[in-house]
Amino acid sequence: MTIRVLVVDDSGFFRRRLTEILNSDPQIEVVDTAVDGKDALAKVTACKPDVITMDIEMPVMNGIEATRKIMQLRPTPILMFSSLTYDGAQATLDALEAGATDFIPKRFDDISNDKDEARRILCNRVKSLVQPSALRAPPPPVATPGARPAPPVLRDTKKTPSPAPAPEAARHPGKKFNPADYDVVAIGTSTGGPVALQAVLTQLPKDFPLPILLVQHMPAAFTEAFANRLDQLCQITVHEARDGDALQPGTALLAPGGMQMRATKRGARVQLAVAPETNPAQNYKPCVDVTFESLANSVGGRVLGIILTGMGADGREGCNKLKLRGATIWAQDEASCTIYGMPAAVANIAEQILPLADIGKKLATNS
Repeated sequence: MTIRVLVVDDSGFFRRRLTEILNSDPQIEVVDTAVDGKDALAKVTACKPDVITMDIEMPVMNGIEATRKIMQLRPTPILMFSSLTYDGAQATLDALEAGATDFIPKRFDDISNDKDEARRILCNRVKSLVQPSALRAPPPPVATPGARPAPPVLRDTKKTPSPAPAPEAARHPGKKFNPADYDVVAIGTSTGGPVALQAVLTQLPKDFPLPILLVQHMPAAFTEAFANRLDQLCQITVHEARDGDALQPGTALLAPGGMQMRATKRGARVQLAVAPETNPAQNYKPCVDVTFESLANSVGGRVLGIILTGMGADGREGCNKLKLRGATIWAQDEASCTIYGMPAAVANIAEQILPLADIGKKLATNS
């Protein structure tokens, strides 16, 4: 199947360059281009693309407003091009809330210093957003003040090993969440994660009795802005993790982009070690596996590990190690995922598989 792409950007040079790159992949065809958001709206109806690449800053109608309108008119996976700055992060987060599926740096040098590798990554990101069964209806929106519609629900096309069937208890979750059974909640996610984390964390009360560690695949320039946004929206405290931070009840610590976050034991106290990744083969910075494995070593079985929407299988090894220590694993269900890759990778060991709207509710009400 050829993936039909609409390229939206006000720069003629960038439209031509991106078209050339995407058309170099035999599985992708750029069927049209648009010079701004208003032009994109007309062409979405006319050419019915499978994927849209969208710039944010454009005249007439910007990418955020265009995304919102496209999701109302003809829901389509949208890949945003973003600048790796604090302001760029804020705009990209707005676009994700408006319904965009994923984002990627606009400067190809920020994707990879190797031009061929940057092309490959870009084409693969486009291809990952499409599958033959196409879009399904999004789940009911979570009741969050000022929240915008959830992004479209897609399946992951990246070949992740198929997990064994989930246990019966996971298919019919009913076990109550008891905070007394845990010392920490750890959540890992990737594509679709910013909206999913917001949906979960905004349901937690200010006096939530456990510390929370968050690992979201995100560039270094974005995590501070994302943590600040969550802190403004949530009753709990949220901030970007710093080296030496102690785990505190009612506080969520977000792993910084470009770094690895590990839990370490200092006597009876658990604190964080945040440092650059030294292994050049490690693709994820931050990495869910790294954080979860450190929790298995430092906290053991008193961890609730939760895997939300995301592409690939990051978190599988970490969850397996937690499970061996007696920890509990939850996974987001397929129907409410933006991309069902990471949750699928742990579904065979998850005690509960839950719709996104139920995860925060279950944590908040001990139900």
